[in-house]
Amino acid sequence: MYPVQRSGRRLGLRELTVDDVDAVFAVYGDPKATEHLSFEPRTREQTGHIVARSVAAATAEPRTEYALAVVAPPSGRLIGFARLAMDPHQQRAATMGFALRPDTWGVGHGTETVRLLLALAFEDLSLHRVWGARSPLNAASARTMVAAGMTEEGTIRGHIQKAGHWRDSVVHAILAEEWKPQRSP
Repeated sequence: MYPVQRSGRRLGLRELTVDDVDAVFAVYGDPKATEHLSFEPRTREQTGHIVARSVAAATAEPRTEYALAVVAPPSGRLIGFARLAMDPHQQRAATMGFALRPDTWGVGHGTETVRLLLALAFEDLSLHRVWGARSPLNAASARTMVAAGMTEEGTIRGHIQKAGHWRDSVVHAILAEEWKPQRSP
């Protein structure tokens, strides 16, 4: 499916472009934004490679990754990055993740972003299961995934190595039959 464009009440998802490098770097290069992610802050060059790879992957057949810009209409300003990747170990399943600029936190943008990803997964791609992993210390992400309808399933021990230390991850998931689309305002 290309191009992806989804709109929510306050946010939208769209395909990344090569012009998005600086806006994605504002997220991926920020130590606060990446504190609970699986990687250290990225350099602008690394971010450029990520965006270029994501733009190329968008037209792959079959498409296995949906790396998307989270935008705030009507300006279209990029405030985050969202990703849905087909899980090669599960039938009709995908992993999801997202990161938003810290100056946009605390107003429900995370929940809306996750709901937009889940709508893509269940309504457009007819997936059966979507799961995401978070840092055990990221209480905001836990609240966000639960608010979006996901269930905490358990802990993957020693899952992520970051800053020279192994960290657990807490898994949240949702099945197609649990998905409840939101009504339009």
